[in-house]
Amino acid sequence: MTILETTSSFFKNLFYALFNILWGDFITIPLPGGSSLGLSLLVLILIPSGIYFTLRTKFLPLRLFPEMIKITAEKRNVSQKDAISGLQALIVSTATRVGMGNLVGVVAAISAGGAGALFWMWLIALLGSSTAFIEGTLAQLYKERDPLYGGYRGGPAYYIHHLFLKKNSARKRSLIAVLFAISGLICWCGISQVIGNSVSSAFSNAFRIDPHYTTIILVAVSAFIVLRKNATVKVLDVLVPFMAVCYFLMTIFIIIKNAALLPSVFAQIFSEAFGLRQAVAGGIGAVIMNGAKRGLFSNEAGSGSAPCAAAAADINHPAKEGLLQALGVFIDTIVICSCSAMIMLLAPSGLTQGLEGMDLLQTAMHHHLGNFGVIFIAAILWLFSFSTFIGILFYARSNVAYLFGDNWLSQTLYKILALVMLYIGGLATYAFVWDIGDFGVGLMTIFNMIALFPLAPQAIQSLKDYEQNHRTG
Repeated sequence: MTILETTSSFFKNLFYALFNILWGDFITIPLPGGSSLGLSLLVLILIPSGIYFTLRTKFLPLRLFPEMIKITAEKRNVSQKDAISGLQALIVSTATRVGMGNLVGVVAAISAGGAGALFWMWLIALLGSSTAFIEGTLAQLYKERDPLYGGYRGGPAYYIHHLFLKKNSARKRSLIAVLFAISGLICWCGISQVIGNSVSSAFSNAFRIDPHYTTIILVAVSAFIVLRKNATVKVLDVLVPFMAVCYFLMTIFIIIKNAALLPSVFAQIFSEAFGLRQAVAGGIGAVIMNGAKRGLFSNEAGSGSAPCAAAAADINHPAKEGLLQALGVFIDTIVICSCSAMIMLLAPSGLTQGLEGMDLLQTAMHHHLGNFGVIFIAAILWLFSFSTFIGILFYARSNVAYLFGDNWLSQTLYKILALVMLYIGGLATYAFVWDIGDFGVGLMTIFNMIALFPLAPQAIQSLKDYEQNHRTG
């Protein structure tokens, strides 16, 4: 074995040792019949946190859902040049939420954990809406002016900084904030690889196009957008609503076409989520874990990604942006992820058995809509991927600035790195690419949650103030 192979093996083993701390069985609960339920560190953090924030906000996801819808219809007023509105910030965060996790991620969750994994994705989303409110509101409370791009910037790195460093501290950066920012940049490079990998696979299946050519075109179009100063939000304003509506309407058509199968599909979801067969076989742990892991990766609640967009909003009350971000979790998981799950679950199980990733989803679409379905899913995946990529580079702005200061060189170099990862991902193995993204999002979640609990009372107070103002007009 060469020195290069030895070094590579060492770092890969180290990576998976850390990965298993985050996503492996942190504790194991014995179950009847000699089986057991393994729970990861992140599930142990996020589910109790979601329950706590849901109780503290008095069941915000259900109680204030009509208010969330109402805020999206408000007129877009911004007071600062180059600033974005609250709704535009929601569109940016939705661009990254409604992406790979909704298509390939749901496929991965159900492939590994069965139909019951979808239930746990729903539960994570409902609990995560409250968490998304807390972090979105805090991002607004601690946002600052952006001297490079105009408007505002912020996110977890900034509210973590204010938590751990006093206002007049001689230190310019907080260690925890630095670790969060680095973790974010690692995560978004990993997601860039996931995007390249999934798009090249989809186009290879649909059109027999060589992955090199597909990835080159994706990289070229992405570079044209992200290397320009303020093109990101303008593109996403048009792209995100269009692609989400197209995917939703196509799924509705498939559901109506297969309406007779719906009772059995929902019975399968709930029976496998709580089923005795899975518990006795020791498989219920896989159901919960895969649903929770893919749910987190998809809706991002608690990970600290979406607050990077929430902080950029020029909005007249911090709690408003928090409510919009809570709505984003609902759109992502309850609506779009469910669409992908229905496409899969309404196809004959024998047809998709043994398949994974885009092969599985495209096979299901071929069953429903023939060759058109394969082409449609490849095209919609391209749009989802493109929007996700330019969205995560919007997130990266504030984190790069926190680490390296306000300069165009560092901003441009990270964009180039992400573009390189996008290309490499088109040729990478499927499993490891997902693991890099999961690893990054896991680290972000740990560092973000360290700050979220001590700062949460400020967000809750902002909610009380908003509701009081709303009552008094």
